Amino acid sequence: MRFTVRNLAEEFRLRGYVENRDDGRVCMVVEGEEETMRRFLEELRIRGPGHLYAIDTFQSEASGEFVNFLIRR
Repeated sequence: MRFTVRNLAEEFRLRGYVENRDDGRVCMVVEGEEETMRRFLEELRIRGPGHLYAIDTFQSEASGEFVNFLIRR
Protein backbone atom coordinates (compact mmCIF):
# COMPACT_ATOMS: atom_id res chain seq x y z
CA MET A 1 0.00 0.00 0.00
CA ARG A 2 2.75 2.48 0.93
CA PHE A 3 4.45 2.10 -2.44
CA THR A 4 1.16 2.60 -4.29
CA VAL A 5 0.50 5.77 -2.29
CA ARG A 6 4.02 7.10 -2.82
CA ASN A 7 4.00 6.40 -6.56
CA LEU A 8 0.60 8.01 -6.98
CA ALA A 9 1.60 11.04 -4.89
CA GLU A 10 4.69 11.48 -7.03
CA GLU A 11 2.53 11.29 -10.17
CA PHE A 12 0.38 14.11 -8.82
CA ARG A 13 3.46 16.04 -7.59
CA LEU A 14 2.28 16.06 -4.00
CA ARG A 15 4.47 16.32 -0.91
CA GLY A 16 4.31 14.55 2.44
CA TYR A 17 4.66 10.99 3.68
CA VAL A 18 2.96 7.65 4.14
CA GLU A 19 3.61 5.18 6.98
CA ASN A 20 2.23 1.97 8.43
CA ARG A 21 0.73 2.12 11.90
CA ASP A 22 1.12 -0.64 14.48
CA ASP A 23 -2.63 -1.36 14.31
CA GLY A 24 -2.47 -2.13 10.57
CA ARG A 25 -3.75 1.22 9.33
CA VAL A 26 -1.83 3.38 6.89
CA CYS A 27 -1.37 7.07 7.69
CA MET A 28 -0.67 9.74 5.06
CA VAL A 29 0.17 13.40 5.34
CA VAL A 30 -0.28 15.02 1.95
CA GLU A 31 0.33 18.62 0.91
CA GLY A 32 -0.67 20.19 -2.39
CA GLU A 33 -3.45 22.05 -4.14
CA GLU A 34 -6.91 21.05 -2.94
CA GLU A 35 -8.15 19.95 -6.39
CA THR A 36 -5.01 17.89 -6.99
CA MET A 37 -5.40 16.14 -3.65
CA ARG A 38 -9.07 15.41 -4.41
CA ARG A 39 -8.08 13.76 -7.71
CA PHE A 40 -5.25 11.88 -5.92
CA LEU A 41 -7.73 10.39 -3.42
CA GLU A 42 -10.15 9.44 -6.19
CA GLU A 43 -7.36 7.68 -8.06
CA LEU A 44 -6.18 5.95 -4.88
CA ARG A 45 -9.67 4.51 -4.41
CA ILE A 46 -9.52 3.15 -7.97
CA ARG A 47 -5.91 1.93 -8.10
CA GLY A 48 -5.38 1.10 -4.44
CA PRO A 49 -5.21 -2.45 -3.17
CA GLY A 50 -8.40 -4.48 -2.84
CA HIS A 51 -8.21 -4.37 0.95
CA LEU A 52 -8.61 -0.57 1.06
CA TYR A 53 -11.71 -0.24 3.23
CA ALA A 54 -11.98 3.46 4.02
CA ILE A 55 -10.18 6.75 3.67
CA ASP A 56 -10.65 9.29 6.45
CA THR A 57 -9.52 12.82 5.62
CA PHE A 58 -8.75 15.88 7.72
CA GLN A 59 -7.83 19.28 6.34
CA SER A 60 -5.45 21.83 7.82
CA GLU A 61 -3.00 24.46 6.66
CA ALA A 62 0.06 23.08 4.87
CA SER A 63 3.20 23.11 6.98
CA GLY A 64 5.50 23.57 4.00
CA GLU A 65 8.04 21.26 5.63
CA PHE A 66 7.97 18.62 2.88
CA VAL A 67 9.97 18.85 -0.35
CA ASN A 68 8.89 15.47 -1.77
CA PHE A 69 6.84 12.39 -0.85
CA LEU A 70 8.45 9.77 1.41
CA ILE A 71 7.73 6.34 2.81
CA ARG A 72 8.39 6.46 6.55
CA ARG A 73 9.35 3.26 8.29
